[in-house]
Amino acid sequence: MKKSIKAALLSAFVLPGAGHFFLKKYVTGSIIAIAACAGLYSIIVTTIEKALKIAEKIQTSGTPLSTEEISALVSQQVMHSEVQQMNMALLVLSIAWAVGVVDAYRLGNIQDKQGD
Repeated sequence: MKKSIKAALLSAFVLPGAGHFFLKKYVTGSIIAIAACAGLYSIIVTTIEKALKIAEKIQTSGTPLSTEEISALVSQQVMHSEVQQMNMALLVLSIAWAVGVVDAYRLGNIQDKQGD
C-alpha cells in the first residue's frame, strides 16, 4: 500500500495528525493533533456539564420524569453562548480532521514519487 493512502487512512480513522507522524512530519502532526484534541475536549466538557445539570434536576425533582419532561430540561440547558462555543469547537475539530487527511495524502504522495 502506498504511503499516501496509509497516511490518509491513519489521519481519517485514528487521529488527525497520525498520518503526519507516519510520514515523520512531527511538528505538523502535533499541531493538527492538538487542534483536533482541543476541539474534542471542548465538546466533551460542555456535553458532560450539561448532562450533569440535567441529572441534578432529575434527582432533585423526586418524582420519575417522562421523556417529554427530560426533553424540556435538555432544551432549557441550551444557551446561545454555549451553542456558539460548541459550534466553534466542532468547526475546529472538522477542519483539523479534513486538513489532516488531505495534507497527509498530499505529503505521502510526494514521498511516494520521491521513492520511485
